[in-house]
Amino acid sequence: MHPWERDARLLKKALKKGPQQYYVIVEIACTRSSDQLLGARKAYHSLYDRSIEEDLAAHVKASERKLLVALVSAYRYEGPKVKEDTAKSEAKALLNAIKNADKRKPIEDEEVITILTTRSKPHLREVYEQYKKISGNTITQDLEAEMFLRETIECLCTPHTYFTKVLDKALREDAHEDDKRALTRLVATQEAGNFKGITDKFGQRIEERVKGAYKDVLLGVLARGEINGKA
Repeated sequence: MHPWERDARLLKKALKKGPQQYYVIVEIACTRSSDQLLGARKAYHSLYDRSIEEDLAAHVKASERKLLVALVSAYRYEGPKVKEDTAKSEAKALLNAIKNADKRKPIEDEEVITILTTRSKPHLREVYEQYKKISGNTITQDLEAEMFLRETIECLCTPHTYFTKVLDKALREDAHEDDKRALTRLVATQEAGNFKGITDKFGQRIEERVKGAYKDVLLGVLARGEINGKA
């Protein structure tokens, strides 16, 4: 199956399952390149005779709707250029939105949505660093009560943190089946280089808790991530 079709089907499945699976939509929208996400949107349109944006707008009723529609619609600049002054200004805007959460949820703040869905990933990583300098905390620490928005920012700014959490949940002795499926999805859909630095932390747990050919696949993906990271 072509990766675009695979992602389109994953988006549809997550949408059908409802709010507990919306993080899959975030994961796809935030970890794919602009062209990969565009391809997934085209495949979705071809498969279902509707756009993913149309289906999200129709079926997501909660405050996540605007953010999800904007995330899947994004076509980000992928070059290295970052404007530090702009990043600093936007970090202050995010901080103000979080401080005023009692008046309006940050996930409903138009400026927050605009920053997260239009800026390049290098720029957002700079925003993340500027926020830490201003606040003394990371954005994700200050969003402890806003899990959906926190996971979105992790996927965009610190994907390694997000991948580590997925592996950690899936490799616990009492892991839920959804967490195990999330690990399988990551292994099947992410580039090996995205797992750089994870081998040392999880290699032994994979050896102990995963059996058969799947264990070999997981260890192989993590090993390739280390090699690609050093290349």
